[in-house]
Amino acid sequence: MSKQNAGLFEVTTSRQTYLNLLYLILSFPLGVFYFVFLIVGLSVGASLAIMFIGLPILLVTLAASRALVSFERRLAVSLLDADIPPPLAKTPDVQGIWARIRELLSNSLTWKGLAYLFAKFPFGVFSFSISITLVSLSLGLIATPLVYEIDPLKFGFWKVDTGEESLMCVVVGVVVGIISLHVFNGLAFLWGRFTVWMLSAPESALRQSEASGPVVIA
Repeated sequence: MSKQNAGLFEVTTSRQTYLNLLYLILSFPLGVFYFVFLIVGLSVGASLAIMFIGLPILLVTLAASRALVSFERRLAVSLLDADIPPPLAKTPDVQGIWARIRELLSNSLTWKGLAYLFAKFPFGVFSFSISITLVSLSLGLIATPLVYEIDPLKFGFWKVDTGEESLMCVVVGVVVGIISLHVFNGLAFLWGRFTVWMLSAPESALRQSEASGPVVIA
């Protein structure tokens, strides 16, 4: 993963900064979708498991979660520049429906990926709230000279109703904006590190694959 080490002002012109912000904003709708999908699939499957109808629903939900994790891996690589090794493909001897079910249930990445998708929901809510709040505050302050005569800003007992005060708000808005971009980069960096940890194949599996020769990447 690239380091979030842009300078104080270079952060405003860095392409990675705005890719990070895009990722943070997208995390909210994606997190909501993952949460609802998994809760419905797992709860319905578990409640119908006694009738055996629920077992296929649970398996389909787990298989779908693997596809969602693969999407999340590509999203983190493309937007966060995260260094996540692609998962190893199933070996050729994993054939047949029962072998594939056994591989799905025994693979630690299935369960780590499931936990990651659930964690995406609270992170998405938090990052979206922070992003929208800071962006709105910064843009609102910068736009003060355009609107203060129509709708003066109020900060407690202080009301911005002069040109000089509105220009002060612009300066404060720029400062808030620069600080906000650094906050976004910090959040993206921490979540990127978490993503690498959760979605990377275990080191033991990587060592085993290297010892057994070349493998096909999924």
